[in-house]
Amino acid sequence: MVKPTLVSNSIRTHREAAGMTQAELARAVGVTRQTLIAIEQGKYSPTLELAFQIARAFGAGIDDLFQYPER
Repeated sequence: MVKPTLVSNSIRTHREAAGMTQAELARAVGVTRQTLIAIEQGKYSPTLELAFQIARAFGAGIDDLFQYPER
């Protein structure tokens, strides 16, 4: 069983606001739709490189899409 990540994100909100499907965003950043689904659902944390690519697909910064809880 995979432990969910502490990193949360607002990818779905940004993606829907941009009128993009999961498949379109996945293709734009070079991952499978299944990988994008796992990231959106918080089941998988993207690499730093992929996080930058996703953010840039929306013209946003990483902090606009990804959050990590303060301890």
